[in-house]
Amino acid sequence: MQFLRKYLDRIKPNFEPGKKLSMFRSVFDGFETFLFVPNKTTQSGVHVHDAMDSKRAMSIVVIALLPCLLFGMFNIGYQHNLATDGHLSFCEMFSYGILAVMPIVIVSYVVGLGIEFIVAQWKGHEIQEGFLVSGMLIPLIVPIDTPLWMIAVATAFSVIFAKEVFGGTGFNIWTVALIARAFLFFAYPSKMSGEKVFVRTDATFGIGGGSVVDAFSGATPLGQVNSSGLTEMSNTIGNPLSYWDLFLGLIPGSIGETSKLCILLGAIILLATGIANWRTMFSVFAGGICTALFFNAIGSHSMMQINPLEHILLGGFAFGAVFMATDPVTSPRTQQGKYIFGFLIGMFAVTVRVLNPGYPEGMMLAILFMNAFAPLIDYFVVEANVKRRLKRIGK
Repeated sequence: MQFLRKYLDRIKPNFEPGKKLSMFRSVFDGFETFLFVPNKTTQSGVHVHDAMDSKRAMSIVVIALLPCLLFGMFNIGYQHNLATDGHLSFCEMFSYGILAVMPIVIVSYVVGLGIEFIVAQWKGHEIQEGFLVSGMLIPLIVPIDTPLWMIAVATAFSVIFAKEVFGGTGFNIWTVALIARAFLFFAYPSKMSGEKVFVRTDATFGIGGGSVVDAFSGATPLGQVNSSGLTEMSNTIGNPLSYWDLFLGLIPGSIGETSKLCILLGAIILLATGIANWRTMFSVFAGGICTALFFNAIGSHSMMQINPLEHILLGGFAFGAVFMATDPVTSPRTQQGKYIFGFLIGMFAVTVRVLNPGYPEGMMLAILFMNAFAPLIDYFVVEANVKRRLKRIGK
């Protein structure tokens, strides 16, 4: 690392104003601050200094997402092996998953960071680091067979229209990764709500092969419940699924959302480092559980009879609660507001699942809907606190 530091110090003058590479100053600054903590301190004004800058915070979130990514790679190969009636080893299944997932990750980062670099150069600002997380989240919340050009279009749309037009990192109203998924869902619904799209069955660079078995069904367990009821919930080749299967994540689904064990590991990392707020995370689950119990008490059809544990284990509920709802930019700032925000997300997510037969997964819409109301929640919480304090002093 010392060699790299000396090399960057040697070429840095070329990027200063007036030098031959000054037009790429923002690009150089972005790479330098990503590799090394900036050694500059503010000399004037009132500022809060912290050992954790935003690049390091984003890096920790990416680390927390790695268990979901790695398991997702294996699960892609595992589901392929089941669907094609193959006999792949663990290494072959994992290699298949890597070769299937990495192009999506690369496209997401190349397009998103490319736009970030262009905007930074155009404005003459330093490169913002928010896409470090969004670039990882986008591949984890899409089906494995989503065409790469769709990933590129959705990523570009989300970065430009959900982030840059609002001023960049820290000013966006909606979660960027979810806007990308929403764009795909509404623009290309067959690729997002289809069945076989959740299981990739073609050979990847010679790995895999075999023929698709007659019992093949790529529908996610949540989709199966929506269409056939809890008793029909099965894996790719028709074998019944247990709660343990749902918890481990060996089921069809979006790349990073299936394993609740890996999501739990990510939650522990985020909470232990203080990156995510436990109030939001806890209240999302509380809202979902309370709403599920309510529908259990009054409902009759299959979706109303899903118990709270099944709601948490199925679909992207847990992933959304841990990695999406806790986004500090798009969630309330007040402590009381975080409880309200999270509870309403859990409530709306389960409500959409239960009452909308055409779209069994409601987490995306619930989070985006509540993102829009986060400032309003903060406003009413602050106003209530002001009124309470005025009343306390007799005014």
